[in-house]
Amino acid sequence: MAVEKIGVVGCGLMGSGIAQTAAQAGVQVTVREVSKELLERGFANIDKSQARLVQRGTLTAAEREAARNRLQGTTKIEDLADCDMVIEAITEQIEPKKELFRALDSVCPPRTIYASNTSSLSITEMAVATQRPARFVGLHFFNPVPIMKLVEIIRTIATDPKVYEEVTAFAAKLGKTAVRTSDRTGFIVNRLLVPYLLDAVRALEEGVASVPDIDQAMKLGCGHPMGPLTLLDFVGLDTTYYIANIMFDEFKERRFAPPPLLKRMVMAGWNGRKSGRGFYEYSDPENPKPMSVV
Repeated sequence: MAVEKIGVVGCGLMGSGIAQTAAQAGVQVTVREVSKELLERGFANIDKSQARLVQRGTLTAAEREAARNRLQGTTKIEDLADCDMVIEAITEQIEPKKELFRALDSVCPPRTIYASNTSSLSITEMAVATQRPARFVGLHFFNPVPIMKLVEIIRTIATDPKVYEEVTAFAAKLGKTAVRTSDRTGFIVNRLLVPYLLDAVRALEEGVASVPDIDQAMKLGCGHPMGPLTLLDFVGLDTTYYIANIMFDEFKERRFAPPPLLKRMVMAGWNGRKSGRGFYEYSDPENPKPMSVV
C-alpha cells in the first residue's frame, strides 16, 4: 500500500516540519492540534520555513503554493479517519502518547499505519497500547525536518515486515535517507550522540577546557559543523537532560547519566537558544557569548 495521505498529530517544531516536508513531496496532510491557536502558530512556522526555502532557491513559489494547498488543519481527531498513516509528534511523554494512539484506534480503519516521532521512548510500549501493534513503527525525524536528510525507522518484534517496507518507501518519497534500527532506547543517533554531549559537559565541569575551546577542538579537530556545547544549546539542554535520564534508566551506565552541571543549568532555566542562554548567551543570536557556568 502506497502512503498517499497522512495525519500529523502535533504542530510544534517537529510536527510542523514533518507536515511541511510531506506536503512538499506531494502527500496530502491533515494536521491535528488541540486548539486553533496552536494550529495557527504551527502553520505560521511552515510559512516562514517555506519562505526561507524560496529565498534560497530550493523551492519555487509555485511549489510552495502547491504544497500549502495539500495541508489542512483540524482540532478533531475524527478528521484523521481516512489517513493511510498517522505520525505522532506530541509531547515526549509516554502516557499522553499511549492515550493518543488509543483514541486513534476508535477512528482509524485497520489499514492505517501508526508512527511515533519519539527520539527516546519505547515504541513497543506504545504499540501494545493499540489494537494494531503489527502496524506500528517509530519514525524519528531530525530538526529542522525540511533540511535534515536522515530519518530513523524503528521496528519492534511485532512490526509486520511489509509495514516496515511501506514506511521505508514513504521515507524515500519524502527525499529522506532512512536508517533501520530496532526498538532499543536511543536508537542509533542518540545512542552515540548523547554520551558524547554529556562527556563535553563533564570536560567543562572538570576544568579540562573552556566552553569555546571545547567547541573549537571538536569543530577543527574532528570536522564537526558545530561544537558539542553549541549543539546542546541548539537541541535544548532540557531536551538532552530528559533523553539522558530515559537512557540511564534503561541501561544504568554512567555514560548516559546527566552530569550535575547539566542538571543545575536545566533547573535554572538555562536551556540554550530557546531560553536565551545556556552555554552561550544569545541577546545577539548572530554573536553568542560564552557563559561562565562553572
